[in-house]
Amino acid sequence: MAQNKTKVVTGVVRLSYANVWEPKAVNEGQTPKYSVSLIIPKDDKDTVAKINAAIDAAIEEGIGKFGGKKPNKAALKLPLRDGDVERDEDEAYANSYFINANSPTAPQIVDTKVQPILERGEVYSGVYARVSINFYAFNSNGNKGIACGLGNIQKVRDGEPLGGKSKAEDDFDQLPDDDDGLLGY
Repeated sequence: MAQNKTKVVTGVVRLSYANVWEPKAVNEGQTPKYSVSLIIPKDDKDTVAKINAAIDAAIEEGIGKFGGKKPNKAALKLPLRDGDVERDEDEAYANSYFINANSPTAPQIVDTKVQPILERGEVYSGVYARVSINFYAFNSNGNKGIACGLGNIQKVRDGEPLGGKSKAEDDFDQLPDDDDGLLGY
């Protein structure tokens, strides 16, 4: 079987803006998609090298979309972005790269033993995971570049939730059973 040069399975990354359970449309009238921002530590040189090689392969495979000739890479919109530059106000992106990946089909979401995760609360913005992604060329409305498709997600470990949303167990104490009428409902 030929190796897919545009596919990458990342090392451990952090998920942000994780819309992995329900597809969402960015703008009205657009196709709803599952999406996630992958925060990749800059010191994960292996994952970064694999991503750059897959982007180069996607440029080669996409020559037909670019009018039959290989464009200058600097002229393309590329998916691997620098968190220190583009998200400098967000400490979760410090010393990291990031990639936004999406797909019209739901990713399979599994645990470290490759067993399906069905509980939605298990995978959220802030969790650490390995993710399969695929790169492909696009040329639409004058925009040329390489996009990133979302494959599957393997949760590796929990992380501090991103986005400022607190957990219910941090907000509330347990209430006594209502046998004594304290709740007054």
